[in-house]
Amino acid sequence: MQLQPFSVNDGEGIRTNIFMAGCPLRCRWCSNPEGFTQKEVIGWYRRRCIGCGACAAVCPEGIGIEMDPDRSRCTACGACVKACPEKARVRMVTLMDADDVIREIHRHRLFYSYSGGGVTFSGGEATSQPEMLDYLSRELYDMGYSLAIESCGYFDFEPVRSSLERMDLIFMDLKHMDTGAHMEYTGVSNEKILENIRNLGTLRRPDASGEPDRDEGPEIVIRIPVIGGVNNSEENIRASAAYVHSVLPGAKMELLPYHRLGAIKYEALGMPFDQEGFYTPDAAEMERLRSIVREQGVGTADYR
Repeated sequence: MQLQPFSVNDGEGIRTNIFMAGCPLRCRWCSNPEGFTQKEVIGWYRRRCIGCGACAAVCPEGIGIEMDPDRSRCTACGACVKACPEKARVRMVTLMDADDVIREIHRHRLFYSYSGGGVTFSGGEATSQPEMLDYLSRELYDMGYSLAIESCGYFDFEPVRSSLERMDLIFMDLKHMDTGAHMEYTGVSNEKILENIRNLGTLRRPDASGEPDRDEGPEIVIRIPVIGGVNNSEENIRASAAYVHSVLPGAKMELLPYHRLGAIKYEALGMPFDQEGFYTPDAAEMERLRSIVREQGVGTADYR
């Protein structure tokens, strides 16, 4: 888990993002590959390393300055992180106690209050830790925080229904309408995701008594990360918008252009960055695709 305070892209106002590790997808364009696992992870930024050897001197496993050949032996004890003078060794996934997370959230509560912000659960995939999500969302909801969640959509719905119903805003990804293409680029079928998008329409936020309010559900935004060469065809965008309009007529959609901001994380994790076949659609193409969404009767959102 990692916390990112002062975020302004994942809901209204100033927010703290809670990145919860563990994701069932392996999207080939992923910008948060550290979230694939729920184990603690130490990263090594070669470009920051000055070769002083401070990390090697304190490593109980005998891992040298060059971390990549010996990553399998790393226990993520963090000794090298503390020793490195240039922050070339960093914690990328950390085990955190839920109450410590809540205390950290409280430190920034004035920023949420004055900006209309709150807390956004992200990942990785927040629903991959259903017990933690339930506890944090329940406690923070009862404290009056505005809550949002970003999800890949690939999860069992009923175990997280209560958590989702506490949200003011739900972002859910729809990466491709074609099942085969979805499998090719993410490693899983889109069938469960499409079902869960439909299920979002059954959510009802708790009223003052704690019972579901029959008339009020969370605001829903279906997100498409637009990857040039993968899912940016007019046919796919039109089919995606038509599906959203048919099952969630009150929802909006947000189209996000592909970026490579996560490339440095692959370096830190010793993973190959194999995204040469993808490109970022330009502003004109993005606006054309958004107009297709609107033609299908779906409003568009922009939280960037």
